[in-house]
Amino acid sequence: METVGSSADKAEIEKLMHKAESRIRELNPQTGFDFPWSEKNQIIEEYLKSNAAIEVHSIGPELVLGRIFDSIGFGKIPEELFRHIVLARLTYPVSKLKTADYLFAHHGFFVDVERIYRFLDRFHKHHKADVERIAYEYTKKTLKNITVVFYDMTTLYFEAEDEDDLRKIGFSKDGKFQCPQIMLGLLVGEDGYPIGYDIFEGNKFEGHTLIPVIERMQKKYGFPKPVVVADSGLLSGENLNSLKEKKYEFILGARIKNESKKMQKEILEKTRKLKNGEHAILTKSDGTKLIVSFSDNRAKKDGYNREKGLKKLRERISSGKLTKGQISNRGYSQSIINWHNIPILETGLPHYISLFCGWILTEPTFSQSG
Repeated sequence: METVGSSADKAEIEKLMHKAESRIRELNPQTGFDFPWSEKNQIIEEYLKSNAAIEVHSIGPELVLGRIFDSIGFGKIPEELFRHIVLARLTYPVSKLKTADYLFAHHGFFVDVERIYRFLDRFHKHHKADVERIAYEYTKKTLKNITVVFYDMTTLYFEAEDEDDLRKIGFSKDGKFQCPQIMLGLLVGEDGYPIGYDIFEGNKFEGHTLIPVIERMQKKYGFPKPVVVADSGLLSGENLNSLKEKKYEFILGARIKNESKKMQKEILEKTRKLKNGEHAILTKSDGTKLIVSFSDNRAKKDGYNREKGLKKLRERISSGKLTKGQISNRGYSQSIINWHNIPILETGLPHYISLFCGWILTEPTFSQSG
């Protein structure tokens, strides 16, 4: 660290700033451009000071994002405000009120926030289906064929207290359990190209949304049955049976703890000597295959997170202020047991045992496919 001095005098501070900047360039030389002060600079500065911000516009978003907007096909929507809102959302994602301020300050486009809300109602009634179709057609043109789909579910909460027919209090992935929310299910193709989405009541179990969304999108766009890929949140006996009955091929994330004791033992035995990047395949009695893989990076990450959680838990226990609410809110188990009595399994696997909830959390991780 190095200092160039200090001062309370404004002129002296400015000199010190220039000196510091010069010293930084000496210590960390970089290729750069020097723009010496000139009469032209002064003319530009005076112009900017004498004119309202409305006369200086930002054209970058339109030049770059506007071309992408048109190339996808969204320019067919006969609403100027739609274009403005989409480009503003990509450039400066804020509230509707601040979006109106942004459009005025940087693009000279004045729109009242109430007009934006009215437009969204009109857009939903008259243009939503067209925009979804345009997005899907672009995905289809890019991917050629829709053969694999990825499905996931998230929650969107509202800063409100009252529920209604759609906004319900449920399990919040944002940790906002006191706020009503909706469930948003998104279906995408390879490389994340969008296919479609649907919304559900905030208290709906995400596992019950998988089949309805896939079938609805198939019926809407007419593509053949794809391979369905989803995370472990969508893995339930009901979903597995439905996928098999409807003859979908699938790859679902799975949890070892949900398997039978016999299968858990077989997994541990079969994967004892797995190394980074290797995998093993086990077949269940119903023909479902378990693909078990091992990753050094994931093992390191999970080990770090568990040690971090244990450290915080021990600190709370030592303070005598640990409550059930604190445990569940931090993602730990709602029940604690005496970890001194837990046997450590000698399997030879780089596995980890969660001492505070009694789960055997192992690497490898695995997925189910059929």
